[in-house]
Amino acid sequence: MAELIKIYEENPSPKAIKQAVDILRNGGLIIYPTDTVYGLGCDITNTAALEKIARIKGVKLEKSNFSFIVEDLSNLSEYATLNNQNFKLLKRNLPGPYTFILPGSSKLPSVFKKKKTVGIRVPNNAIAKAIVSELGNPIVSTSIKDDDEVLEYTTDPSLILEKWERLVDAVIDGGYGDNQASTVIDLTGEQPEVIREGKGSLEIF
Repeated sequence: MAELIKIYEENPSPKAIKQAVDILRNGGLIIYPTDTVYGLGCDITNTAALEKIARIKGVKLEKSNFSFIVEDLSNLSEYATLNNQNFKLLKRNLPGPYTFILPGSSKLPSVFKKKKTVGIRVPNNAIAKAIVSELGNPIVSTSIKDDDEVLEYTTDPSLILEKWERLVDAVIDGGYGDNQASTVIDLTGEQPEVIREGKGSLEIF
């Protein structure tokens, strides 16, 4: 059964962050807040955990479109390749509610070697950034969708726990989440292409 870990975004408790990171390091799955909707995530270096998420989402891991949550752009070359123009675009708009699709790097973990593209996220959320910072590498993440016809995403952490407690190891309660996902922008072509319009403004173009 999953545990509920309360963390305040204004001042994330190092002890609570470490508790979440220990779960990730041990191959566990967590649901955690971002600057958009709550996400389901695991340690990018743990293949068994990655396979668990793929099973939950009903996809094959090598064909999955999970996002990589990174703390900042400093180690991006390990996971993606980008030119100066795209780097400037990311630098201007991250952290923020965007997922940028970029060509994958040759240094990707072996389970993602066949992937030609990766989705990169730097959420503007202190809890998410603190978890990634403490972990020391990206979280592989996917939004948690709802079956509700009115609300696509559950925003209340206690309701999330109720629904997911048998599937994950912890739900990080960072307060009510948003019900609008990130804006997804493909940067692999000659011109940026909007794949999904979400919370992020399109005025950046």
